[in-house]
Amino acid sequence: MEKTRQPAKRVVLTAVAAALMALGVTHAGAANVTDADVLNDATTTGEVVTFGMGTQAQRYSPLTAINTDTVKNLVPVWSFSFGGEKQRGQESQPLIHDGKMFVTASYSRIFALDVKTGKKLWKYEHRLPDGIMPCCDVVNRGAALYDNLVIFGTLDAQLVALNKDTGKVVWKEKVDDYAAGYSMTAAPIIVKGMVISGVSGGEFGVVGRIEARDAKTGKKIWVRPVVEGHMGYKYDAEGKAVENGVSGTTNKTWPGDLWKTGGAATWAGATYDPETNLIFAGTGNPAPWNSHLRPGDNLYSSATVAIDPDTGKIAWHYQTTPHDGWDFDGVNEFVSFDYKGKDGKVIKAGGKADRNGFFFVLDRTNGKLLNAFPFVNKITWAKSIDLKTGRPVYDDANRPGDPSKGADGKKGEVVFAAPSFLGGKNQQQIAYNPQTGLFYVPANEWGMDIWNEPISYKKGAAYLGAGFTIKPLNEDYIGALRAVDPVSGKIVWENKNFAPLWGGAMTTGGGLTFYGTPEGFLKALDAKTGKELWSFQTGSGVVAPPVTWEDGGEQYVAVVSGWGGAVPLWGGDVAQRVNYLEQGGSVWVFKLHKM
Repeated sequence: MEKTRQPAKRVVLTAVAAALMALGVTHAGAANVTDADVLNDATTTGEVVTFGMGTQAQRYSPLTAINTDTVKNLVPVWSFSFGGEKQRGQESQPLIHDGKMFVTASYSRIFALDVKTGKKLWKYEHRLPDGIMPCCDVVNRGAALYDNLVIFGTLDAQLVALNKDTGKVVWKEKVDDYAAGYSMTAAPIIVKGMVISGVSGGEFGVVGRIEARDAKTGKKIWVRPVVEGHMGYKYDAEGKAVENGVSGTTNKTWPGDLWKTGGAATWAGATYDPETNLIFAGTGNPAPWNSHLRPGDNLYSSATVAIDPDTGKIAWHYQTTPHDGWDFDGVNEFVSFDYKGKDGKVIKAGGKADRNGFFFVLDRTNGKLLNAFPFVNKITWAKSIDLKTGRPVYDDANRPGDPSKGADGKKGEVVFAAPSFLGGKNQQQIAYNPQTGLFYVPANEWGMDIWNEPISYKKGAAYLGAGFTIKPLNEDYIGALRAVDPVSGKIVWENKNFAPLWGGAMTTGGGLTFYGTPEGFLKALDAKTGKELWSFQTGSGVVAPPVTWEDGGEQYVAVVSGWGGAVPLWGGDVAQRVNYLEQGGSVWVFKLHKM
């Protein structure tokens, strides 16, 4: 009897569902985020469900309603304050889905807001212990959406998954020991139902890695260390770790036991390219900063590492700063795009504006270098990148001196290096516009006096072995939004800014490029010429990337505002130069004024 009824019942339910869908009505589950939603995010204009506005992180939207002609009519719709005294740096990218905005804030907070009105629907405030050790402010760059969950990392190195409709905790997993210097600031991403995340803490001698977990449960699937010598693991159904091969070859590029506290933190997260089925993770500086203690290339620090999501193994790597001695983290995002070389051949490529001041173009199928050129005006640590070998041509005189050879054995020779360790580009995200073929890079021109000191590892203590003072190079500007041609290596145009740029860029089919400034402005430029067409004062510095989407036939733009991040904490003379800037914490939403 049951067997004859069940099929008929399913047919009736299917028919009802189809009828409801035809009327524009869907059941609650239909609002959940699927793998298809994630993969199609770059072309689905009604929502933003990934960090990077698409897994390839081009930060490009095909929307055209807001364009070079109409942008002058862009006005604020609403603003929401994160409230309280917990302001500091606000580096988050909002996510938009099912009528809600999900936005993280400083001190490991996350808000769900009504996307039309800004009304707070719920808030989750993670309880942080007293002993957290974030390197570069109490920031968070965003969350990931999957199924009925919103997932983000915390400053005490945990991943938290909340029900996106209620804000209730569904699962919570410890990633590592915050007392050893581990933390999390990056937005995780979703790949094939897995949440992919990295770790912060390179200044404390942590071991950088990329982890994959079941997005619905938080259970580990694989872990891949990005310091050579460490074992990778896969996890069976019971959660038991199974060895999955050592990263590289132990002691091949690291001396002694230094690889055990090697740094290379993956603090900016990762991108994913479905065409090659590869995760691209940037890795931070090797630890300690004193490079004379660790002769060798120190794989896989200051590099881009390609990881197969199905196996958890490294498919290829490219090291942008081998044997880094200047804190030139290679965490800068690797953005997939189609590269048409001078011979007319189209190659599946990726672009990266590195902290060391060079822009790199790699074949994303194998990591082969296609092009490399400066995107800042002053680089002292290297003379060039050799396009045949893929390696930098060092200027050895501009490496900080060995303290053991100093007069007192406590301080090496001081050198002036450019860019500073805060980078030609740091956490601020680039954008790529397939219409113009240009990358938009928030760049900074600054240098530093830097010297090495003796150091030894102690759990939970700073592990630098260096001292420094950051200095501006020009009186009139530090930051410059630059349009970069990845084929010619030319800077097509630039828009200079007095303070350093620390927020990301976005570009659109409407011929615009948006970005924010520490002085508080969200700006829109003509993507072809760089001409400023619109700006709005948000009330505090913008150190976050904007996003755009459409709803009800109207296009919206949103950005988080709140000055902070690494510059006021580590910026030396630059920090003094911009100490007039005020902190804040809010998100702004804009649309075109109806005439």
